Amino acid sequence: MEEEINLIGAGRTDVGAHALAQVANFKTESTLELKALFEGANSLLPEDVLVKEIQEVDADFNARYSARSKVYRYRIYLKRTALLKRYVWEILCPIDVKRMDVATRMILGKHDFSSFCVAKSIKEENQCDVQSARWNMKNQSLVFEIEADRFLHSMVRSLVGTLVDVARGHFLLSHFSDILEAKDRKRAGLTAPAKGLYLVKVNY
Repeated sequence: MEEEINLIGAGRTDVGAHALAQVANFKTESTLELKALFEGANSLLPEDVLVKEIQEVDADFNARYSARSKVYRYRIYLKRTALLKRYVWEILCPIDVKRMDVATRMILGKHDFSSFCVAKSIKEENQCDVQSARWNMKNQSLVFEIEADRFLHSMVRSLVGTLVDVARGHFLLSHFSDILEAKDRKRAGLTAPAKGLYLVKVNY
């Protein structure tokens, strides 16, 4: 018997972004065992979507609102690439990682991130608590990872783009601080391409 399912995801990702650990829940009247649901779902999903785990949860669980924090990763590649082109942002100009690190430390803690949100998505409350944010350099790969209790629409991509502008000398460190305090998207820098963004983990 067919059943209409209302799927609740932990969050939205921009078109072209990737999810390594998206979480979703739904209610069902089905009496199928979890193993059968797991195998059945994977047999019907497109090849670029995979169910990694399935479990029964309490009736009041909500994949979005029950989340305590989320972790996002953004990947930059500092030379041309063919195989990774769909999964990284290629930047070929010099990047000052030390300047980027100093600016990144400014976003730790609770702040209003309106300057890094799509203007039409601004709400009355735009404060997020950033628990960790750091850059890691390995070979030609520059990786940004950030964990917060919530994220605004395009917040990570806007942060990355503006931090890259700091690293390229388009903004001074004092400018970045002013942008954060301004609560005005027009003051911030470019929005990084979606293809380098990954939802890595949802914590409950």
